[in-house]
Amino acid sequence: MSENPHVTGDMTAGDKATGEESGLSRKQFITAVGVGALTVPAVVGAAAATAGAASAPPENELLACTPGRTTIAQTEGPYFKPNSPQRDDLTPGTSGTRLVVTGHVFNRACQPLARVLLDFWQADTMGAYDNAGYRLRGHLYTDANGVYRLTTVVPGLYPGRTRHIHVKLQAPGQPQILTTQLYFPGEPRNNTDTIYDPSLLMNVRTVGSGREATFDFVLNVAGTGSPSPSPTVTPTGGGTWRVGTYYAAGVQVTYGGATYRCLQAHTAMAGWEPPNVPALWQRV
Repeated sequence: MSENPHVTGDMTAGDKATGEESGLSRKQFITAVGVGALTVPAVVGAAAATAGAASAPPENELLACTPGRTTIAQTEGPYFKPNSPQRDDLTPGTSGTRLVVTGHVFNRACQPLARVLLDFWQADTMGAYDNAGYRLRGHLYTDANGVYRLTTVVPGLYPGRTRHIHVKLQAPGQPQILTTQLYFPGEPRNNTDTIYDPSLLMNVRTVGSGREATFDFVLNVAGTGSPSPSPTVTPTGGGTWRVGTYYAAGVQVTYGGATYRCLQAHTAMAGWEPPNVPALWQRV
């Protein structure tokens, strides 16, 4: 089953005329995922051009963070599921070529962002998604230096798509969620996949029997003047929500006079108050 863009948004300069999407509207995301209202930023390529600038560079050109240029959004496709387990290794119970993906998450000023939530999902080596369980699905957080590390396997191919990995990102205290995809260089189907964008290519190399890849995300988050902007928000909303408490999916809390249901298991921290993180909490 192929993934076709099923949401609408303002087209950026890096979008294709074939229907690639730049974001999801509030109503469309609620309908497609059922996890609450989200605001998806209008973003442009992390290494691709902003509006009016040059087109994306060739596949073999290494890309760096450029102030003001953010990672482009892409369709989530039909296979996203909320409530993925928190883990940085998706390989248990899965065969295939081992792949380790590492990188940073930056703000628009190219400063590292700590405690950014990254939620990954992908096909297995046969090109199939686990829609019944959570095989090859999981979420993790960047460390104090904005670094993430994911261990997975090289995804397989299926009709209509090139090889890719899906990911959603959300920074602490920020309502915007970036949904995008990562691609592999040198894939023949990169030239025929209407969703593919070269600005989302990982740098990939073979190491022994496995592969290592790197990709740096740039979120539509303003710089703070600090080299490592960690959350410093002091919760003031009252209620039962508490920093440092582990919340399982389905648990309900109160905050700021409203009730929220946990969508994804996590340990609460300052800056992740329920109104600020619709990826984790849904108002009921």
